[in-house]
Parts: sequence; structure tokens; C-alpha cells
Amino acid sequence: MSRGLFLLFSSVFFIAVLTQIFLAGLAIFVNPVHWMNHTNFIHLFGFNIPVLLLLLCYLGKLPHWAYLYVFGLISGVFLMYFTANFTDLIRWIGALHPVIAGFLAILAFQLVKKIILLIFKKRRSEYS
Repeated sequence: MSRGLFLLFSSVFFIAVLTQIFLAGLAIFVNPVHWMNHTNFIHLFGFNIPVLLLLLCYLGKLPHWAYLYVFGLISGVFLMYFTANFTDLIRWIGALHPVIAGFLAILAFQLVKKIILLIFKKRRSEYS
């Protein structure tokens, strides 16, 4: 059950990252009002889901690589906060914000893909 929840929440995290990128695009290309949506949406999933994933890693007895992915997600979210809030001190740091978002989306997708393979490979071997 923990592994299923891990898959669910890692998928939710991936979709949330894509939604954040979409909201930023809306703010840039449609209407700056969407910056508020972009800013507020992160608080729903930012550190909450990765910390929950860390707990589910432990409960689901997931392999070492799953912990590394989750720590990567936590680090990516931290870097996103850092690059969004410290642009007054060092201007070019803000330019890293969308780059890190891309890497965060790729990392989240890879995690979902690997956990799907792990869960369904395990289930197939249980029925064989």
C-alpha cells in the first residue's frame, strides 16, 4: 500500500510541477495577474509532498535510488525558493529558476517512471 501511495504522490508532484510551469507561462504571456497563482500554488505541494514521499520510502521499503530521487526533489524545491527570493542580492540567480524547474520536472517524471516499473515488476513476479 505504501508503494501505491508513493506512486500516487510522486505523480501528483510531477503534475504540480508542470502546473507551476504552466502558471508561470500564463503570467508571462497572458496576464501578470497569474503570478499570484504561481506564487500561492507552490505552498500546496512544495515541501509537503517530498517529505511525505520520504516517509513513504521508508514505509514501503523502497530501494536506495528512491531516497536519492526524493532528496533530489527536496533539493530542487529548495533551489527554486532560493532562486525566486534572492534575486535582489545576485540578479543572475533568478535566471536559474526556470532551468531548475525543467530539471525538477524531468526528475519527477523519471521517479514516476521508475516506481511504476518497480511496482509492476514486483507484482508480476508475485503472480508467477
